[in-house]
Amino acid sequence: MTIPRILVLGTGGTIAGAGSSATGAAYRPGDLALETLITHLDTLGLAADLVPQDVAKIGSQDIGWAEWQALHIACARALDDPAIDAIIITHGTDTAEETGFLLDLTLPTTKPVVLVGAMRPADAVGADGMRNFANAVKVASDAQATGRGVMLVMGDAVLSARDARKAATSAIDAFRSFPRGPLARVSPARLDWFGPPNRAGEAARYAFPAALPRVAILTAGAGMDEQPVEALLGIGAKGIVLAGMGQGNAPRVVIEALARAAASGVPVVRATRVDEGLVDRNVEVDDDALGLVAARALGPAKARVLLMVLVAGGVTDAASVQAAFDAG
Repeated sequence: MTIPRILVLGTGGTIAGAGSSATGAAYRPGDLALETLITHLDTLGLAADLVPQDVAKIGSQDIGWAEWQALHIACARALDDPAIDAIIITHGTDTAEETGFLLDLTLPTTKPVVLVGAMRPADAVGADGMRNFANAVKVASDAQATGRGVMLVMGDAVLSARDARKAATSAIDAFRSFPRGPLARVSPARLDWFGPPNRAGEAARYAFPAALPRVAILTAGAGMDEQPVEALLGIGAKGIVLAGMGQGNAPRVVIEALARAAASGVPVVRATRVDEGLVDRNVEVDDDALGLVAARALGPAKARVLLMVLVAGGVTDAASVQAAFDAG
């Protein structure tokens, strides 16, 4: 039997973290070598040839343009390499949804790409990293994993990168999926898909940008005024995502300031600070009149990623930006 050859790209994070105490909360992300993770996994007897490649050894709060660019280059090469069957990316959980979504927007669906992380460092009591890693190998090795876009494997669930978000600070099952539910349930012994691949053979939706423009997230709060909007424009923001109240709302003076920003050519997307739900057009805010964009199912973090990609590609008019958000 031919076993799959999987490129494992390491970025650090809790899955490669080590603490000073097995029962303490503090730890250092990225201390555990990627080769050590793979060696430990070999003892489980999973049928896969894992090829390690370090990209970074940092906590994912520090992931940025350089790491994203390196990951995209490595993934693109692996997708073009007939000797590689799938890709796994070990990643911290804080920004896994941004990295996963950016790659999902800019990679084709020709081979499985799986992000995996952990909520507890490798030497902590009840560490979840090795189980998540084993689950990621099982998913990446499966023939039905192709054609589903970039996926995130955490807490025995397989989530689409388009839908996954971190919803808890420390629970093992910290990730949720909205608006669609999990793609599958997985354990080291079993993988159950809930439906067939729905994106087989898709090309990348967008080209990977040569640089990322400054796009800011502005969180709405009771009693705030328009000055934060003016400050963001003052530092050269090329786009603004509102993490608004309810259906992407904010005090009237803030909405008016955002409308002025949109009129000046800076696209403005209304998302919500609420944990879950759609932001629709023209409900409490007259988007048509004000030139604003409704984020629909994307939360602020993903809305920022999509808006950066759009602005980098020269897409800034409200109608075209709205069409991209409507497409999910």
